[in-house]
Amino acid sequence: MSGSTPLPPIPRDPRQPEDFDPAALGKVLLRTARIGTLATLEPAGGFPFATLVNVATDLDGTPLILVSQLSSHTRNLVSDARVSLLITKSGQNARAEKGDPMAHPRLTVQARAARIENEEVRARARRRFLARHPKAQIYADFADFAFFRLEPVSIHINGGFARAFEGDARYIMSDLPEPAAFDALEQDALDHLNADHAAALSLYAERLAGKSPGAWRAASLDPDGLDLMLGDEVLRLPFDHPARDAETLMAALKRFRTQSAQP
Repeated sequence: MSGSTPLPPIPRDPRQPEDFDPAALGKVLLRTARIGTLATLEPAGGFPFATLVNVATDLDGTPLILVSQLSSHTRNLVSDARVSLLITKSGQNARAEKGDPMAHPRLTVQARAARIENEEVRARARRRFLARHPKAQIYADFADFAFFRLEPVSIHINGGFARAFEGDARYIMSDLPEPAAFDALEQDALDHLNADHAAALSLYAERLAGKSPGAWRAASLDPDGLDLMLGDEVLRLPFDHPARDAETLMAALKRFRTQSAQP
């Protein structure tokens, strides 16, 4: 998401709690998603058709899906690219959420689906998707499966009572002028973190996010944060400032080390 007109700050609604930050909440919901409800449009009757899909995100936050070309939802989105994706906390991420599910945070992304044809982009999508869904490696390269990007247009965020926002999807996307350069940088950083700093990742989860220590692994990086995974739980550690090159990324990761070392 780059080269577009800068967005104005999200207007402050005095009726909403002061701690409600819709952009921050939307980014966390989007980046930690593993599954979502995908709504497509049936060509014959025009009715919405909702199905469950595995989800990952590209470097800029664009949702990625891997779907069979034999499925109904794939036929639908090929016919009409307009889709909607509903994301809520899922799996281990949802277990800490108690009470009325309607009070839990959720994100709806309206988007246009586009099959990934470019080999470089497909390779990146495949790597990031399999990092989030390792078991998908069994079928990821089958001839009848394809990766799609769901290019976000607008979003609706519901963070619970009096916590709602509707607007431009760019508010929760990452500005990344050179995706290819960051792609190589990300892979090197993930390999280094997982090979040489496993104990530190566990400490990040414990000290910075209040999670239990364990074999957390660095699953993905983007200009706005680091994602850790333990089983099917995804943990998001946002950066204080965007990191788009090696220098700023190293500084962001160093801050994690410093913060986690504090008593």
